Amino acid sequence: MSAIFTTVSEDWVRKPYFDYFYYTIKTKYNINHQIDITALIAEIKDRKLKFYPTFLYVIMRVVNQNEEFRMSFDERGSLGTWNYVVPSYTIFHDDDKTFSDIWSEYKPGFNDFYETVTEDLLLYKDVKGIKAKQDRPQNFCPISVLPWLSFSGFSQDTYTESPFLYPIIRFGKFYEQGGRTLIPFSVFVNHAIADGYHTSKLINEVQGLANDVTNWVNL
Repeated sequence: MSAIFTTVSEDWVRKPYFDYFYYTIKTKYNINHQIDITALIAEIKDRKLKFYPTFLYVIMRVVNQNEEFRMSFDERGSLGTWNYVVPSYTIFHDDDKTFSDIWSEYKPGFNDFYETVTEDLLLYKDVKGIKAKQDRPQNFCPISVLPWLSFSGFSQDTYTESPFLYPIIRFGKFYEQGGRTLIPFSVFVNHAIADGYHTSKLINEVQGLANDVTNWVNL
């Protein structure tokens, strides 16, 4: 896939909201939710899949079907939307307890995506440093996991002002409750590009795709 950046038009309906939350009241927020992954886990076990690349697919497919979460500034400082973003995600090195960022190409179909991410996880598993895989493109969505903790809240922000607009997504250790399997899910959002409606829609679509696993796992 070729990455294409399209500048927003002057009559973009959210432009007054973007200007307000980016320049006037500079606002960012976190929303935390527990995603029910009961059906997803059952399918993963049945097909002997790995959880991490499978859940990355769920997240990235939903991110890519919501243009608000594909917005950024280009190298000239123009605001626009990418036609897709790639996953930028973390791997953990158990020997020295450090982590590294890697990224993978985005593939719309599950099997192609799963194969691509699985290959990258294997290729870079022993490569140390914050950025283990170089040449990450401009169109990316950062995702990381806290597999040691089932959190109920997660909050983060950058210390200084930043033009970064992509959502930052975190998920934690899944757990059993009332016969269901739940996973903590957190989205950090720049209010300039997405309101509560948009972020709620993103989270609800992650839930929907996790429920609907049998309809996409063979793609």
